[in-house]
Amino acid sequence: MQNLKSLDEVLNTPQKKLNFFQNLILLAAADNVLEDGESDLLVFVGERLGLSADDVMPIADNLGVLSFVIPEDGLQKTLELQTLVQMMMQDGEIHDREYSMCLEYASRIGYGKAVLDDMIQQLSA
Repeated sequence: MQNLKSLDEVLNTPQKKLNFFQNLILLAAADNVLEDGESDLLVFVGERLGLSADDVMPIADNLGVLSFVIPEDGLQKTLELQTLVQMMMQDGEIHDREYSMCLEYASRIGYGKAVLDDMIQQLSA
């Protein structure tokens, strides 16, 4: 996953790492099914970020009340959206709920549907 080298530099605090991981878990759980590919990606990202089970359990335990955490840094916003799109596409399908959530995230960081769709097209090529 090419983004993670850049993410290592951008996600340079424990809180940024947890917020990013929370966003990924929210998207992975959006369709109420955690596919193997999604689970594998979550484990990979969690390990790469140095997060422990104790770090992420509060997120998993409170999914119903959590929402996206939008970063302040522009590069972080874009890298997170790319990773969210990768998560959405991990099971080979683009579920409506996952797409809507990616579109919500994109809109909240100042990108429109065209940018999201272009990112999906690039990452699926």
